Order: sequence, then C-alpha cells, then structure tokens
Amino acid sequence: MRRLAPSTAALLVTSLAFHVDTLLYYLLVPLLPRYARDLGLNPLKVGILFGSYAVALLLATFPVAILTDRYGRRAPMLWGLAGLAATTLLFAVSSQYWLLVLARFLQGIAGAATWLPGMALLADHFPSESRGRAMGTAFAAANLGVLLGPPISGFLDQHAGPSAPFLLGAGLVVLDAAGRAFLLSDVPHERGPRLPFRQLLSNPVIRLFAGAMALGSGLWALLESTLPLDLDHRLALSPYRIGLCFAAAALTQSITSPLMGRLSDRIGRAKVLRIGLLLALVLLPLPALLPKAWMVVVAMLGLGTTASFIMSPCSPAMADQVEQQGSQSFASAFSILNLAYSLGMMVGPLVGGALVQALGLPAALGICGLGFGSYLFALGKLSP
Repeated sequence: MRRLAPSTAALLVTSLAFHVDTLLYYLLVPLLPRYARDLGLNPLKVGILFGSYAVALLLATFPVAILTDRYGRRAPMLWGLAGLAATTLLFAVSSQYWLLVLARFLQGIAGAATWLPGMALLADHFPSESRGRAMGTAFAAANLGVLLGPPISGFLDQHAGPSAPFLLGAGLVVLDAAGRAFLLSDVPHERGPRLPFRQLLSNPVIRLFAGAMALGSGLWALLESTLPLDLDHRLALSPYRIGLCFAAAALTQSITSPLMGRLSDRIGRAKVLRIGLLLALVLLPLPALLPKAWMVVVAMLGLGTTASFIMSPCSPAMADQVEQQGSQSFASAFSILNLAYSLGMMVGPLVGGALVQALGLPAALGICGLGFGSYLFALGKLSP
C-alpha cells in the first residue's frame, strides 16, 4: 500500500481534526433548550457553560504552544485526544450541571491541543507559496463542522435521544484518533531558535494580522448575538429560517476559505485582507436593512465570503513572519492568533450589544462596518 506524502498526511489529519473539534463544539447548541429545561438553567448558568470553553482555551493556549514548539506537533495532538474523548463521554452521560461545565472546559483544552499543533504542522509541511491554500482547506473543514453540527445534533436528539449526538461524536473521535496516531510522524529537523512571545509581539506585521483575526471573529460574534432578534422582530422569521441565514454564511465561508488562502499565496496576504475590510465596510449593515428574507440570505452569503477574505490570510502571514526570522516557532505565533480570535469572540457581542441598545441595529452595524474600513489605515504601507 502506497504511503501518503508527509504534506498530504499533515493536511488530511489536520483537516479531520479541525472538522471533528468544531462539529463536537456545535453539537451542544440545539440541545441547550433541553438542558435548560431539565436542569433549570438560568441565563447566567448558560453563559457560564458556554464561557467555560473560552476560559479553558485561553488558559491552555500558551502552555500548549510552548510544548508544541519544544517537543513537536504529534504528541500534543495525541494528548488532546484524551480531552476530546473525555468531553464527548461526559456530555453523553451528564445529568448534572457541573459535569456539563467540566465537559465544556475539557473541550476548550482539547481545542487548544488540536488547533495550535495542527496549524504548526501545516506551516512545517507547506512552504509560503502554498501555505495559504493548505490552511484555508483546513479552515474549510472546520466550517463544515459549523454547518453540519447543529442539524445533525437536532435530528439525532429528536429521533434517538439526547445521548445520540455524543455517541456519534465518540465515533468521530475514534476516527480522528486513528488519523492522528497512524498518519502523523514527527520527523526530527532543525527548528531554529525559539522565539519568545515578547519578540513575536514586537513584530508589527504579527500585531496587524492578529488584529485582523480579532475583527474576523468579532464579526461573527456580533452578528450571532444581535441579528437573530432583529430577524425575529422585523421579518418574523422562524428559528429554522434564521438558522438558514447563518448556514448560508457558513457555507460560503467553507467554499471560499481555500480559494482566499490560495489567492493570498499569489497576490499577497495584505492585499487579500484589504479586500475583505472593504467588503465588510459595505456589506455589514445590509442584513439589518434588507426587507426580504431572501435578500438577507444573499447578504449573509456575501459576509461569509468577506470573512474568508479577512481571516484566511492571517495564519499564513503569521507563519511567514516566523520563517523569515529563521525559526519554526509556529505554535507560539499561532497562540497569539488564537488569543486574538478569542478576544474578538468576547468583545464583539459586548460592543454590538451596547451600540444596538444606544442606536439600533442598522446604525450599530454601520458603525462596526466603519471600524473595519478604518483598519485599512492601520495597515498603512504594509507590503502585499
């Protein structure tokens, strides 16, 4: 049997790992009403349940990055499987609130041990001229998890019971484990000097692309926290149709993510980012202004593509900067990107909520769109 090329194996394993991690994350979403009803959860407890993932992700990010750059990519990815298996089984058997929180917390740790080594693995195996396409492909696999997770979970819950989605998840973890264990190998090679976080943060290009990643994640967090209520009140859309609006965005982001990564390989990371910022300036207010549901869907399709323009060049740009300094401390650089992503997820709803309360949704999204446009000035004369 012909063995896969190391780069092909790295892309296959990383894409599968990202897909499984994201799908497992979103399995919980349709089950939330059941948990809230059965366990008597108030909004604060629900917030703690969802927030525990972000807390664990932030706490684990820097330690996992240091271990990944010091000891290699394969071992942390295998360690992460323990957390992934534990969280899946805990969700399947949890009948108490504290077990759900523990499961979500372990899921955050497993996420850090999946994403940081996975991105570093791709940076190791793909040179700069093809790095954007490879990373965009892995992101597309993750976005498919966003698209498939909620409907699969809801269907299985309705027809086979609340444990069924997580039993499916356990099967996916076994498949993921097989890929990580049998297709990955850490071939010793010179990694160059290990770059400390302070040195990485002193690089203006790294700071700018980290800021862009925060904007990209903040875009989705902003829309997810504000748009559903508007679509319910203004257009009387059902939860199913609101879900379709967001599914449209996830679909186009999945399709266009590898394309934008490849485009950034050809014309430069900064140029692709600039296009995305201009699109956000124009498109972001539209979902709150358009009078028909199908028009909102079209706008969300455009915003999914916009997110690809903004986020796809960020990871390869980080890797390029590390490589230019003669190092392969990719995980450390990606931990900064991970932190920026998490901050965007946390800040987006806060800023959006405050602006919506003060000005209404159309004006709030318009101001946020101007914020994306103003970031063009921060990029300044950044080379393509």
